[in-house]
Amino acid sequence: HKLQGEHKMANNFLFLSLLALSCSLAMAYEPSPLQDICVADPTSSALVNGRACMDSKLVQADHFFFSGLHVPRNTSNKLGSVVSPVTVAQLPGLNTLGISLARIDYAPWGVVPPHVHPRATEILTVLQGALEVGFVTSNPENRLITKFLQMGDVFVFPVGLVHYQRNFGHGNAVSLSTLSSQNPGVITVANAVFGSNPSIPADLLAKAFQVDKNLVDYLQVTF
Repeated sequence: HKLQGEHKMANNFLFLSLLALSCSLAMAYEPSPLQDICVADPTSSALVNGRACMDSKLVQADHFFFSGLHVPRNTSNKLGSVVSPVTVAQLPGLNTLGISLARIDYAPWGVVPPHVHPRATEILTVLQGALEVGFVTSNPENRLITKFLQMGDVFVFPVGLVHYQRNFGHGNAVSLSTLSSQNPGVITVANAVFGSNPSIPADLLAKAFQVDKNLVDYLQVTF
């Protein structure tokens, strides 16, 4: 009887541990909506984790509508790429729904530089052209996982990991990304490190990157 009791206690402990783990994982992402719709109210000054809800009686179909994502963008910039997001900022009806998307246009050899989405996993589909994509796992492995994609191929970037895209073709390329947050956020690594406001001390960055301080000074002016 004693052994049976200990075995039952162990099973109960395992069950409770798994339940706690499941709950913690569930809480790590955006909560499920508590009502049918919660269209973002841009005029509200309420401070909430997300956007305040508009009065549902004022909601119209246009709050759930976005147009123009089929239009090619001008990629004549230093990076040779343009990201056209459709987050809660552009589509108020996304509020509380935990999803968004973005069209990305690439000039030949255009890049989306290494960046992070702190609140979302991203799944990318190539609509036109060919892309090189990759992400880096966390410390200490820092393993680079890369793939060359053709039209119709799909690739996923896990939440919070540094990743990039590059058009390796001689023509323009287009991709469509879906993200698991209404407001995924973007942290471009170079901009965050060398373009912070106020600046991170140059001598600190020189030591961190094991480079000459003059190079850090140059990069901080550039970004």
